[in-house]
Amino acid sequence: MSKPWTSYERVKAALEHREPDRVPFDLGGCVVTGINKVAYRNLRAHLGLPEKTIDIYDRMQQLARVDQDVLDRLGVDVRCVDPGPPKHAPLATDVVNEGDYYAFNDEHGITWKMPVQGGLYFDMRRHPLADAETVADLEKFPWPDPLDPARFETLKAQADQYVHREHKAYILGRHAPGIFEVALWTRGFENFFVDMAINPGFADALLDIILELKMKYWARALDAVGPNVLIVWEADDLATQRGPILSLDMYRKYISPRHKRLFDFIRSHAQAKIYLFYHCCGAVRDFLPLLIDEGIDIINPVQVSADGMDTAELKRLFGRQLTFWGGGIDTQQVLPYGTPEQIRQEVKRRIDDLAPGGGFVFNTVHNVQGDVPPQNFMAMWEALQEFGVYDR
Repeated sequence: MSKPWTSYERVKAALEHREPDRVPFDLGGCVVTGINKVAYRNLRAHLGLPEKTIDIYDRMQQLARVDQDVLDRLGVDVRCVDPGPPKHAPLATDVVNEGDYYAFNDEHGITWKMPVQGGLYFDMRRHPLADAETVADLEKFPWPDPLDPARFETLKAQADQYVHREHKAYILGRHAPGIFEVALWTRGFENFFVDMAINPGFADALLDIILELKMKYWARALDAVGPNVLIVWEADDLATQRGPILSLDMYRKYISPRHKRLFDFIRSHAQAKIYLFYHCCGAVRDFLPLLIDEGIDIINPVQVSADGMDTAELKRLFGRQLTFWGGGIDTQQVLPYGTPEQIRQEVKRRIDDLAPGGGFVFNTVHNVQGDVPPQNFMAMWEALQEFGVYDR
């Protein structure tokens, strides 16, 4: 009888486009593959697990850190290794109650607010560089320190625990959103789109500052975990549900060269062969050839409800170059509102489309939202157990 597969071996085989014993399963491996605190609390109760204080590991999205008892019960193959919060963050504030809203500033000085009544996550409300006018304004801004020692204190211990003792794969996390995202979020969406159109020197300067800060972080983080690294993740949301949020020409001018530089930098500083996990919501199909040329290996979340994101077609066109991490079930309609049979058939369809030949890690399309009933989550999980076996 052959030796059972470990989670690490299972994920690695999928990334190498080989078929393991079953499709690997991720829940909470990073802040775009997790579960909202409301859905998580309900899931724990449904599973008969004891109530406990929920650890929120992404404040903005109100994501729950998935506890060991749930990870074990569901056979989750992937773990999260994220940097710690910086010790020195002068622009950051704690959450305060401002009447109808909770509010806080993150370490970039971006203000986020969430309704007190029924709020499920925080939304951006203020952009700290909205009034910047010159490159000098950008240079004097108190950017978060990517090399704050507190970010790196536990990285190696976490990585070694998961790989060497638990035999799990993990995703090495970022200290900040993507290059394009940080520019949009700090400057404001409308402002930065205008910058790219009529003030290219300013736009270039902002993107270059962000890029340099990210490279400093990745050099230190990769050094911290050493050769014990398999998956590194980056992100930039480039599309809506219907199409790109910027033209391909604008993307080629501003974003693609910096992605290429960053991804090449990450590979050059990794002490082992790594797979670059790239998150982009929406109708991302037109960007995929460019992203592949830039060096990504994994695309997430594979938003199956967006235009042009048919899973069978994506697998046919890009399945030799990319691993699809996500796309396991539509999370806008089917997972929250579908019947158990609708969920079962959706999961079967996505596995049939994406799993052959490896190159697929099962995850929902982005995070499990607060309106997902635990019965529906478990119907999804049970369908994965039924259809996610390669020799079935």
